[in-house]
Amino acid sequence: MDMISDYIEYWQDRYDDIFKHLLDHIQISFLAIALAVIITIPIAVFMTKMKSNFLRNSIFNIANILQTIPTIAMFALMIPLLGIGFKPAVLALFLYALLPLLRNTYSGMMSIDPDTVEAAKGMGYNKFQRIFKVELPMAFPYIMSGIRITTVYIISWTTLAAVIGAGGLGDLVLSGIGLNNQQMIFTGTILAVLLAVLLDLIFGKIERKFTINA
Repeated sequence: MDMISDYIEYWQDRYDDIFKHLLDHIQISFLAIALAVIITIPIAVFMTKMKSNFLRNSIFNIANILQTIPTIAMFALMIPLLGIGFKPAVLALFLYALLPLLRNTYSGMMSIDPDTVEAAKGMGYNKFQRIFKVELPMAFPYIMSGIRITTVYIISWTTLAAVIGAGGLGDLVLSGIGLNNQQMIFTGTILAVLLAVLLDLIFGKIERKFTINA
């Protein structure tokens, strides 16, 4: 009981600080994911129309190489480019988000039956109409799966952004380790987990709703 009452007292004393870290975490994660979605999905769609296997494989290879860089090393590599803080953290996380979004969107587009695309063409749909009215809606479950995977990864990896001064829930974890404060470590960890689970549930509901309507 003492442990629970101590933890409640910790929240009462530090809730402003805890919510600031949570808000920082959400801002960093969301910006990295949003940039990755806006940039990567059009690239993946464009890749399905490419005739050059070399160029397509090169893009996948670059994304693969970025994914193999250890997370701490990726954050460290951003320091000479952008210094420390918010911007390098967002860039590093954006680079990590590329591969799952690229692969899932590409796979979704390539899974569409060519006869369906030909039928749309026969109905007079031009290239953009086929992409936006036929191909993207049919690939939507794959795309959403990529977004959900990316979101969970990015929220987890954002905790490491604290090592370059970006803030977020990782600050609580690192400070807790430095001070040997279990309450800080637990709070930072559990909030990151809950945030990832909550967003996965929300995106799952969006996926089911729009997949049924597609």
